[in-house]
Amino acid sequence: MRVTIFGASGLLGRALMREWSGDEVAGLNSQDADIRDAGQVQSAIQKTRPQWIVLAAAFTDVDGAESNANRAWSVNRDGAVNVARAAKQAGARLVFLSSDYVFDGKKKSPYETEDPRNPQGVYARSKAEAETRLLDVLPGVCIARTSWLFGVGGRCFPDTILKLAASRPALDVVDDQRGCPTYCTDLARGIIALCRKRVSGIVHITNAGDCSWFEFARAIVNESGLTTEIRPVSTEQMPRPAPRPAYSVLSAKSLESWDVKMPSWQDALQRYLKERSTS
Repeated sequence: MRVTIFGASGLLGRALMREWSGDEVAGLNSQDADIRDAGQVQSAIQKTRPQWIVLAAAFTDVDGAESNANRAWSVNRDGAVNVARAAKQAGARLVFLSSDYVFDGKKKSPYETEDPRNPQGVYARSKAEAETRLLDVLPGVCIARTSWLFGVGGRCFPDTILKLAASRPALDVVDDQRGCPTYCTDLARGIIALCRKRVSGIVHITNAGDCSWFEFARAIVNESGLTTEIRPVSTEQMPRPAPRPAYSVLSAKSLESWDVKMPSWQDALQRYLKERSTS
């Protein structure tokens, strides 16, 4: 199988490149092909001739998107459409990475794939609109929604917590936002499995289990053997430019229907910390 990965230099992209074996994989970063440029996308796909495309490239600065909306829309929606159109022309299948932020967070039980989208911020709206546009352009697309991604080699929540905890006696962390932490290594393995199963439609793919940011931070500090106090605070006490869903836990039913299972986030955190300590 020939595979082309857009966004190969990002947190997930690097994990995909590491984990994917047994197939012919081409990894592209923004210097190789800027997805905002339809011509560059088409040229890259013609050159690599993929049977599967994984679109992991995105503008993921949730707060930055509020003040840089044009870039968020041009990458997350328009760039995704460029890739979908080129995939359709080449007869390639596509996996598009989307987000739990397409939901408003008002639900009290895990979100299913068919639950209505109601994005609240610029980043969230750009991903939600990309989903609807891609389903129009390429009805067989696989939309893989994930959340709270972390991994070695880039900015992520555990890395930030560990760096702050190393120099502070206490940290305040939001305790009224709940979701599913997802280790990029496990996500990469799950995406590979989805491609090999020729999955289409919307799939929710996260590590198993859920927690608040406070609970996640406390686990990070405890597993690392640090003594920093983690104090729970409300979202109101720590306002951010972009709104966040209070509850964005994604149901695993859609993933398990394809016989794909993910380890718990606690297990993933232990492996992340081990990988981080040796990298």
